[in-house]
Amino acid sequence: MPELPEVETIKNDLQKTISGRRIIRVLIQDSRVIRQPAPAEFKRSLEGLCIKHILRRGKLLILELSNGEFLTVHLKLTGQLVLRKPRLGKKWLSAAAPTVNAASRLSFYLDSGIILDFNDQRLFGELRLVDDWQKLSFIRKLGPEPFDLTPGDFKARLLKRKTAIKPLLLDQSFIAGIGNIYAAEILFRAKINPQRSAQSLDNGESIVLYKEMLKVLKKAIKYGGSSVDDYVRVFGQNGDYARFHQVYGREGKPCFVCSKPILRISQGGRGTYLCAKCQPF
Repeated sequence: MPELPEVETIKNDLQKTISGRRIIRVLIQDSRVIRQPAPAEFKRSLEGLCIKHILRRGKLLILELSNGEFLTVHLKLTGQLVLRKPRLGKKWLSAAAPTVNAASRLSFYLDSGIILDFNDQRLFGELRLVDDWQKLSFIRKLGPEPFDLTPGDFKARLLKRKTAIKPLLLDQSFIAGIGNIYAAEILFRAKINPQRSAQSLDNGESIVLYKEMLKVLKKAIKYGGSSVDDYVRVFGQNGDYARFHQVYGREGKPCFVCSKPILRISQGGRGTYLCAKCQPF
């Protein structure tokens, strides 16, 4: 599933390319990705509106529209937002049949002649047109953004939790946006075993963990996120951060620091990667 760096990258890419554009046509090829309102109303309401601004909250993309409503996009496991320029260019504006991408579930035709496709192989993604995205039930349950926390805030939140630190970082009510990839990378760089309880971290360890969290996320955003499964940027190119992974997906390979083999354990139903020597329990 795309995590904070991937969704932030998509947000930034879209802000540069479609902000200010008008939605001329909405082509729905599979209505199951539309959660609200009904597909016909979804299409009718969006056509003619301008995209004012693109926001992110946790792993959710939010497109602010010219009528004050919001289009929210949750990519989930296999969702993609990809821009394409059809051969017809702006000629499709007057064409009886728009150019279709067979891989897309829904397409937004913009006044610039560019098409924004929502692709989703497994149909877990969700699109909603809402009056107030902040009132969505799962948004209200989200914890703070990593970049909004101070070291003191972070330490105080850790001290309240007895759970293991890795599942805690994945808990979106604790902190928003971090998933399996970045939790593993952050903990390795902080030299903290993912099985340790959050409460067991001393002051120094919590500060190091906080600093490494921000460093990893910032660098991942800088390099466009990690393309390890279905994630691509808006023009179809891969994110480039996977080449900096220290442990994620490297089971059995030598640790870059100590040369011991990277381990993969199961934790909370998820695969967890670590170096037993660099991250002692």
